[in-house]
Amino acid sequence: MNYQNKILCKIRTITTFLTLTKDKTLWENEILKACTFCNELTQEFNKNEYEVQSIRIVTNAFGEYLDTSSLVKAKDDLQILSDLLSTFASDGLRIRFAIGEAKNLSEIELIPELIKDFGDLCNVCVNVPINEYSILDDELINHCSKAVQKISQITPRGEGNFNFTVNFNCKAFIPYFPASYHDSNLENSFVIGFETPDLLVHVLKEFNKNKNIKNHQELFHNYYSLMSEALQYHVDNVNVILDSYKNNNFKFVGIDSSSAPSKNCSSMVTVYEELGVPYFGASGSVEASSLLTKVFKGVKNMPLVGFSGLMLAVIEDLGLAQGTIDKNYDIRSLLTYSSVCGIGLDTVPIAGNTSINKISALMRDTGTMAFRLNKPLTVRLFPYPNKKAGELTEYESDDLCNCAILTVP
Repeated sequence: MNYQNKILCKIRTITTFLTLTKDKTLWENEILKACTFCNELTQEFNKNEYEVQSIRIVTNAFGEYLDTSSLVKAKDDLQILSDLLSTFASDGLRIRFAIGEAKNLSEIELIPELIKDFGDLCNVCVNVPINEYSILDDELINHCSKAVQKISQITPRGEGNFNFTVNFNCKAFIPYFPASYHDSNLENSFVIGFETPDLLVHVLKEFNKNKNIKNHQELFHNYYSLMSEALQYHVDNVNVILDSYKNNNFKFVGIDSSSAPSKNCSSMVTVYEELGVPYFGASGSVEASSLLTKVFKGVKNMPLVGFSGLMLAVIEDLGLAQGTIDKNYDIRSLLTYSSVCGIGLDTVPIAGNTSINKISALMRDTGTMAFRLNKPLTVRLFPYPNKKAGELTEYESDDLCNCAILTVP
C-alpha cells in the first residue's frame, strides 16, 4: 500500500517556544532567532519533499513582557512585535504568533481589543485551574466567557474568536494555536505538528477496495495497524530529518501527532465513513473516535507532546461543517466524543445572544471532563452576531468553513 507519498503527510507547523522579558531591546534578536530557525528547518523539510504550511512563535505569558498597565501601552508593545515579524522574509510561508497565556482577570479584559487590532499575531489562551475539591475557578471562567462574547461583538462576524481559547489541563508545548503557551521556566524549544487526514483517508480507501473481512474485531484491528504503520513511517522520516539538522538555539521536545484537519485537506468525516460509520454523529462514532485516538497515541520513537489525539474542529473541517447543516451531530455529541479523544469544543459556532451563564456552563462541563479524565481539552466558541441556532454563518476568513449555528443546550 503506497502510503509513502509525502504529499499525503504535511507539516502543519514548526512551532518555536521562547521567553521574552520586559527588556524590549532583546526582542528583535529573539524573534530573529526563532524566524531564522523555522526558515532553515523548513528548507530541510522541503529538501526531503515535505511541505511545511506555517511557522509559529509562542511566548511566555504576555504579562511577563508586555506593558499591561493600560490597553494603549499593551497595544504599543504588540505593535513593536508586529513590526519585527513583518521584516522577516518567510518565502511566502505563513507566520503566526501567540502571546502566551493571560494569567489574571485584568489581562483577560485586554484580550478582545488586542485581538481586534492584531488578529493572527495575537493568539492567546487562558489556563483554568481546578482546586483541591475538584471545582473549577468559576470567576476566571466567567471572565473568559465575557471575553468570548466581546470578541464576537467587536470583530467582523465574530471571527476574532479564532485567536482565543480556554484551556483545561493543558500543558506547555502545544504547537497548535491558540492553545499554545510557553513557560518562562523552560528553555527555548520547538515542536513539530502534522496534518494527516489525507494520509488516513488514503490508506483506509486502499484497504477497503479489496477487504474481505467481515469480523468487526479483526476489521478494526486491520484499520488500526494500517493507519499506525502509515503514520509511523512519516514520523520516522521526520525523526531522521531532525537528527540531521543541528541548532543550538531551540531544543526539540517532541511532536504533536494529532490529525489537525483543515478546510484544504480531507475531512475527518471521510475517515469515519471509511471506518464504517454511516456519518459522523451516527452510532459507532464513539468507537471510531477511540480507535483513532489509539493510533495517534501509539506513535513510537518520538516524544509526544500537545494534544497528540483526534481533533474535531467544527468550522475548520468541510465535512464537519456540512454535518451541522445536515443536523448529524450537536454540542452534546462533541462533548461525548471528547471523553475518548480530542480537543474539546473547538471552533463551535453558537448563537450571538447566547448568555454568559450558558457559555460558562459549557466551559465548566468541558473542564470537568478534562481533569476527571486527565486529558487536555479546550473550549473555542464562536458566538455569531445577530444570528440564531440553525442559521448559516457567513465567514470570510480563509481558515473557516461556513456551517449551521449549533444550539447550546
